[in-house]
Amino acid sequence: MFRIKICGITNVEDARAAVESGADAIGLNFFRGSPRYVAAERAREIAAILPPGVEKVGVFVNMPSTEVRAMANSLGLDHIQLHGDEPPEQLTELAGLSVLRAFRLGPDGLTSVSLHLKRTAELQATIAGVLLDTFRAGQYGGTGHSFDWQRAIDYTRLPNAPPLVLAGGLTDENVAAAIAEVRPTAVDTASGVEASPGRKDIARMMRFVSAARTAFDALPNAVRGV
Repeated sequence: MFRIKICGITNVEDARAAVESGADAIGLNFFRGSPRYVAAERAREIAAILPPGVEKVGVFVNMPSTEVRAMANSLGLDHIQLHGDEPPEQLTELAGLSVLRAFRLGPDGLTSVSLHLKRTAELQATIAGVLLDTFRAGQYGGTGHSFDWQRAIDYTRLPNAPPLVLAGGLTDENVAAAIAEVRPTAVDTASGVEASPGRKDIARMMRFVSAARTAFDALPNAVRGV
């Protein structure tokens, strides 16, 4: 699994800058309601310039499994990120793909996460990782707001919890503290390194990756991302 993901890449220039900054994954957002939406043809152009070792993550929101699978195969995605209201049953339809399940933490805290994981286990489905994001009504990620990191720490203590990808308001200024406190497997940022929605700020992106990498390297081996 990657450790540092820059999400919401919409153009080749930002993709190259993310790679040069040292990110080991980029996110391509296929949700049409997002300012970071990227069409399949543009995503193909972006994917073509990525070197080996930089993972491609497709972000989907409430898209039929047949379409998700078709895009994953066409673009050679390394991971599928379900960032909407998809039920656990959809995981069985995506068997064979590496799926990251995103949860936007709302008033019920980890309750919905626990129930989802319980049902996933009952279905004998597999989740490669869980991404915890901030809940904002009407928004599927990219809010720019953080949540109480104690909830993320509590998540890591759940029985058989999949690897944690920490998101939600992470910036170059707070990512090191987040990693030190939560000890996630990976971190993810989109709006936190933007100049404007859908366009990255190269300096902020480089500072983010540098801070995150230094913080990960300072963790004990037992909890360091792989």
